[in-house]
Amino acid sequence: MAEILFVTWDGGGNLPPALGIAKELKARGHAVRFAGHRRQRAALEAAGVDMVPTPRARDFSGIEANSVPSTIAMFGDRELGSDVLAALAELPADVVVVDCLLFGVMDQLRRAGVRYVVLEHLYDAYLTGGWMKGPMGMAMRMKRLHPRRALESARLRLVTALPSLDPASGRPGLTYVGPVAPFSPPVDSEPMVLVSLSTFHFAGMTRCLQAIMDACADLDARVVVTTGPVVDPDELRAPANAEVHRFVPHAELMPRASLVVGHGGHGTTMQALAHDLHLVLMPMHPLLDQPLVARTVAATGAGRVVGKKASADDLRPVIRQLLADGPHREAAARLGAEIRAMPGASRGADRIEALLSDGEIQPTPSALRP
Repeated sequence: MAEILFVTWDGGGNLPPALGIAKELKARGHAVRFAGHRRQRAALEAAGVDMVPTPRARDFSGIEANSVPSTIAMFGDRELGSDVLAALAELPADVVVVDCLLFGVMDQLRRAGVRYVVLEHLYDAYLTGGWMKGPMGMAMRMKRLHPRRALESARLRLVTALPSLDPASGRPGLTYVGPVAPFSPPVDSEPMVLVSLSTFHFAGMTRCLQAIMDACADLDARVVVTTGPVVDPDELRAPANAEVHRFVPHAELMPRASLVVGHGGHGTTMQALAHDLHLVLMPMHPLLDQPLVARTVAATGAGRVVGKKASADDLRPVIRQLLADGPHREAAARLGAEIRAMPGASRGADRIEALLSDGEIQPTPSALRP
């Protein structure tokens, strides 16, 4: 069996795809470890995977208000790459799977001759488009991290997106395995609206959640709001039909939901669609992938996009329309069938195992071994 090291960062939605594939590989008998930020240790250990020490890496927490320079420094952190090389020297790995935004790590691995797999937990069209051409990609180039070379040097680029939604599908060098989106059969229940914005810190989320709840106040439906670690539930005024929680697993709520109001994050959006749920999508940041995800879903008819500054009066008719019957239900069901036909965790594990068995991935170079 293989020794596999995943490298991640504390960003919220980027971790579940890596963890889903890792748990699938572990269930098949492989040894799996993670390197990342220290705040992730509890979640990783609770999921049953070990975390290697990363003493050199910059400290980073996704629930804090991180500046653009601090985020750039984290994505370009060569010291996290040094920690990964130290972990490989102590215990060699047959394959290293790196988050697609950790260009400092990729640079260190490439220079050390370590072959790696890149895990793209978002649309490649956004990664090689808006991200690479925007301030983040420019900063990576200024740091001489050569982001395009870093991606092209990977032995495999696994994309956990739906090809029919990602405008980049069909480009050479990409392997689409499908979203890592846990699914449970639907449960008959009263109409329910699930409201969930990001677990990452974005400005204005409290105001957005309050506007959504106010818009839902007169609905004949149960409203369940999950605030995540950033927003304190006590800061919100809940109407009589709403309940507010800091955290409830979406895997428990999605089978009972009738509609999801979210931020366009790739993971939450794909999990909702996997359950045939249509969405109201309120992107939290214009420079991230959320607007692109929201537009592509809306283009299929499975959702509607609303602005972050939308008032309760703006939101009320949109939410009412999507709770009612209409073609949006059939559109969401079509996407749901596509996602369920491409189980990302098992397909991602299949591709990594295929690389190992084909000999395309070599063990850690002897120069790094103790």
